[in-house]
Amino acid sequence: MRWLLFISILIGALATVEDLYRRRISNRTSIAAFAMGLAAQTALHGLKGAGNALAGTFIGFVVFLIFFLLGGMGAGDIKLMAGFGAVVGAGQILMAALLTAIAGGLLAMSYLLARKLRRKPQNDAAGPEAIPYAPAITLGVLLSFAAR
Repeated sequence: MRWLLFISILIGALATVEDLYRRRISNRTSIAAFAMGLAAQTALHGLKGAGNALAGTFIGFVVFLIFFLLGGMGAGDIKLMAGFGAVVGAGQILMAALLTAIAGGLLAMSYLLARKLRRKPQNDAAGPEAIPYAPAITLGVLLSFAAR
C-alpha cells in the first residue's frame, strides 16, 4: 500500500503543477499513472492485481466521462482519473471519485469566493474561466487511502 500511496503522491503533484500552470494535464502524466499503477498492482497481487488495475482504470474513466460529456470537465481530467484507477484499483476508485467531487466542490466555492472578494468581473466574451481540477482529483485520491 505504501507504493500505491507514493505513486499517487508523485502523479498527483505532477498533474497539479501541470494543471495550475498550463491549464492542462499531459497525456504523459496520465499514461505514467496507468503504467505505474498496473505495474505496482501486478507486482503486489499478480494477475489479480493486474485485473484490479484494469477494472479501476475503466471505472475511473467511465465515472468522469459523464461529466466530460456534460461539458463540466476536460479530457485530461478523465484520463488522469483513469490513470489513478489503475493505481488504487476497482475497490477504491469510487471512493476516490466521491471524495474528488467533494474536494472539487469545496475548491470551486473557495475560488469563486476569492474572486468575488477581489471583485474581478468575469469577461463574458471569453466565456467562463476553467477551474483546474487536478488538485481536487489528487486530494480525493489521497483521502481515499485514509478512508480504506
